[in-house]
Amino acid sequence: QVQLVESGGGLVQAGGSLRLSCTASENILGANALGWYRQTPLNSRESVAGITSADTTNYAASVKGRFTISRDNSKNTLYLQMNSLKPEDTGVYYCQMQRFRGPFITTFWGQGTQVTVSS
Repeated sequence: QVQLVESGGGLVQAGGSLRLSCTASENILGANALGWYRQTPLNSRESVAGITSADTTNYAASVKGRFTISRDNSKNTLYLQMNSLKPEDTGVYYCQMQRFRGPFITTFWGQGTQVTVSS
């Protein structure tokens, strides 16, 4: 069982920046995909950004150009740099790791970190 621990959330004013970190208990080189999701009281959990084992990245349209996902394999850590934050970015941010083994997909989640952007 892989443990994922997020950190870096907090309260920030609109226009500010935060960097989220997600440290895994195992080598993230074994992950086929890593990503950040967020959940708000009104919406279901949505994908914010993702990165594959080939370092291909993808972003939700709402954060493209403002957020950057990256990974440091030597530290088993996934990052999300969030710039130009908006109140609508407020939510609980979760780290996700997926492993593909043939037809099977195993998904692991962190416990989440709260991000609050004030206007």
